[in-house]
Amino acid sequence: WPRDTAVTVCLFLPPGGGTGFVGRALTQLLRSRGHQVTHVSRRGGKDRISWEELSHSGLPPCEAVVNLAGENVLNPFRRWSDAFCREVVSSRVETTKTLAKAIAAAEQPPRAWVLVTGVGFYRPSPTAEYTEDSPGGDFDFFSRLVSSWEAAALIPASHTRGVVVRSGVVLGRDGGAISQMLLPFRLGLGGPMGSGLQPFPWIHIQDLAGIVCHALEKESVRGILNGVAPSSAGTSNGTFAQELAAALGRPALLPVPARAVQAVFGPERAAMLLEGQRVLPKRTLESGYRFIFPELPAALKDIVA
Repeated sequence: WPRDTAVTVCLFLPPGGGTGFVGRALTQLLRSRGHQVTHVSRRGGKDRISWEELSHSGLPPCEAVVNLAGENVLNPFRRWSDAFCREVVSSRVETTKTLAKAIAAAEQPPRAWVLVTGVGFYRPSPTAEYTEDSPGGDFDFFSRLVSSWEAAALIPASHTRGVVVRSGVVLGRDGGAISQMLLPFRLGLGGPMGSGLQPFPWIHIQDLAGIVCHALEKESVRGILNGVAPSSAGTSNGTFAQELAAALGRPALLPVPARAVQAVFGPERAAMLLEGQRVLPKRTLESGYRFIFPELPAALKDIVA
């Protein structure tokens, strides 16, 4: 739709009941641009409907749908078990299937449908660089999860424009990765995880919200967009630790041993932290999106200021 046209966006939120870290930033941005936002979450209320209402009444009238639903994979309070695995899959794949069916069945289908997934689609490597056209999605639990998740969003013969944003590690003040790191780093107890050499694909929360908003507002955008900062392909976990410590005026001398990470998260999830991918936002830049925080020092300075 034209950039100055206000539209209604249905935003599907994580299962915890709140708006979520990314949901808050995206809602704020969309409303600041004049759009109306209806939240779909566990409970109904003002400007929101419940999943139950959706299943009974179908999709409310809206021009766009964004799916941010998904159980937090790196929740340190949840043990990695078959039951948790099923929740992780169901909260992504089943909710996306439900939404795709609701869009297909709508009398007036939305014009845009955006799904936020992850760069776990690409195989971890210290050297390979990945663009949106690179293969992946077939080598471990998380890559196959992203494949199933994205496949669930496909709506055959639909006029609704589909966009998938594969997000890196989201950095922001009110949640995400940094919220769990700030205390040890402020105390001078922070440091890289494992060797610290693994790539660290990151994006500032304002840019992730910005890319989703750009995908909604620009009719020509469709397909896969990598949601990572342009400089993130050159960022290692060690570099990130040093830059975060510098932003806080603290040293980053204490690496977190790989064994400790594995003990907290289990080997499957620990691999997400101890390995990484060099990801480039090639199509994102080609689509005309301009990053607010393309470089890590400025991104961190904004967050910890």
